[in-house]
Amino acid sequence: MTMTADDGGIRLFHTVLVANRGEIAVRVIRTLRAMGIRSVAVYSAADADARHVREADVAVLLGPAAARESYLDIGKVVEAARRTGAQAVHPGYGFLSENAGFAAALESAGIVFLGPSAHAIEVMGDKITAKNAVAAFDVPVVPGIAKPGLTDADLIAAAADIGYPVLVKPSAGGGGKGMRMVEDPADLPAALVSARREAASAFGDDTLFLERFVLRPRHIEVQILADTHGNVIHLGERECSLQRRHQKVIEEAPSPLLDEATRARIGAAACDTARSVEYAGAGTVEFIVSADRPDEFFFMEMNTRLQVEHPVTELVTGLDLVEWQVRVAAGEKLTIAQEQITMTGHAIEARVYAEDPARGFLPTGGTVVDLVEPTGSGVRVDSGLRVGTIVGSDYDPMLAKVIAHAADRAAALRGLDRALAETAVLGVVTNIEFARFLLADPDVVAGRLDTGLLDRRVADFAAAEPSDDQIIAAGVYRWLSLWPSGAADPWDVPTGWRVGGPQPTTVRLATAGRVVHVGITGSPDAAVVAIEDGEPRSLTASLSGAELRVTIGGLGATYRVAEENESLWLATSSGVVTIREVAEENVRTGDAHAGDAELTSPMPGSVIAVGVESGAVVTAGTTIVVVEAMKMEHALTASVDGTVEIHVSAGDQVKVDQLLARVIPNEKDEKDEK
Repeated sequence: MTMTADDGGIRLFHTVLVANRGEIAVRVIRTLRAMGIRSVAVYSAADADARHVREADVAVLLGPAAARESYLDIGKVVEAARRTGAQAVHPGYGFLSENAGFAAALESAGIVFLGPSAHAIEVMGDKITAKNAVAAFDVPVVPGIAKPGLTDADLIAAAADIGYPVLVKPSAGGGGKGMRMVEDPADLPAALVSARREAASAFGDDTLFLERFVLRPRHIEVQILADTHGNVIHLGERECSLQRRHQKVIEEAPSPLLDEATRARIGAAACDTARSVEYAGAGTVEFIVSADRPDEFFFMEMNTRLQVEHPVTELVTGLDLVEWQVRVAAGEKLTIAQEQITMTGHAIEARVYAEDPARGFLPTGGTVVDLVEPTGSGVRVDSGLRVGTIVGSDYDPMLAKVIAHAADRAAALRGLDRALAETAVLGVVTNIEFARFLLADPDVVAGRLDTGLLDRRVADFAAAEPSDDQIIAAGVYRWLSLWPSGAADPWDVPTGWRVGGPQPTTVRLATAGRVVHVGITGSPDAAVVAIEDGEPRSLTASLSGAELRVTIGGLGATYRVAEENESLWLATSSGVVTIREVAEENVRTGDAHAGDAELTSPMPGSVIAVGVESGAVVTAGTTIVVVEAMKMEHALTASVDGTVEIHVSAGDQVKVDQLLARVIPNEKDEKDEK
């Protein structure tokens, strides 16, 4: 194997292929570049112009947008590595990162997998086998029953000895699919049936096991590093308890729960877990810890790859985990001992998702028409975005991660909130506002966390409505766009001047909660503005590129403004607001369709089924159209009895809020109205 030499004489790979996309591909390429290693990107047709493709030294098209025909096609990825002379492959996370068959295929091709052996992946990928393996090394496991081939009767019989509440878990897969918490023995049989069905559908394996459900659980994981010479160390723990439906949203290091003695014990248990499978590379051992018994922890699973939240560990330890993955795979011994690992300060990370918390966290999408990412001391952004990125429905909705590092936890929380306020993805609705809402929660601030906290807070979240000044700013942006660039007929200049008195230029705008008219009279350096019939206020404004400067009633503000999906997107000092411009002729009052029940797409995606034909008579509750995005199906049903008008066909790509169908209510019988 030919490698390049670094300054220390270590023989490193000269070319590494990154078998992933988005922010993790960009992040891995960054370290490869710093190490002087040539990077190879792979991409699907949907990602032809993606940031990771642009930043790599070489890029190879794998196939169509569908992951199974591109990023998940082992043969195509191995062939791309062969063709480009890659000596090693970094899998990132997701896709093929924990696929033992992929690791074995690379080995057969003489290409190094930047991860553990296929054997380690297989053992830790099966939760039953993993529990048995670590238990043999005296790693504490949650009381339960875990062995192959357990029937429903076996599980029901064991539950009484385990003690309720119990957690039903599938042996294969992750992400919370197939998991059921059962408190009443009478509910267990039905829970087992539904869990098996979901596990079989998601993973092709309906094997289940049982664990005691730990009350007020906290999710704490430990980062480990191991080389091929038998050395294993841990890099401290991360707190990952802020999750929604078992998907992490905010992570931090170190955990505010653990004391130094427990930290040492849980770290040692993580190292023993790695030793149980002769692990090599970077990995994460996940534990469940009761908020009521912080000195008691139990093994959950091991992730045989880099974790999404690895940056918080890097910031508090000063180590580059991707660099160490490369060095370990190249055969280097760890040059740091356990006693040399220290955690300095506190780091906290928020994941930025293309999803709308105000719509039940449904996936969103669109084109990134402008982008603002925070900078400055203590702030890190791992992002796959650039202006022009098209966020579609083919892949995971995570777009970026914003991370803050400070001397203590309180300062890190403030730093992350400030960094999120300075993050703007114009053109795509994100969860940033919800993440900031969560960071301000008193329990989060105090470190009183558990895995159910986020779901308990969801009902309290309400997306902020744009303020009057923000609505005015949107109206001013549209008004400024009407001004001619050169000399023009006075009648064409939107000053509002008319014989007999001024006539304001009016812009009709809509937010989620209201529709208003913004009236402006005058010139950009001396104007008057009012919302509806409200009090007129003085106005000055200027527009330079995407930057809008507005002074209303003596109070100035600066916005970045972009147009996308028939909306104006304004990046403000406190976040992004979206305001739609609505033409007067679109007012529905009195039109032919007033009173109809319109079915619009709740997310961008594909129409996978149309249940009825145009002209069909349906009753309330009938499924009309099914839309799929990011592996999530959403059925739209008729809300009234009536006749259907269909506006889409199966296979169509649709945008959020696009009209899919309309149900025209049945006319009431004349005698019913008497």
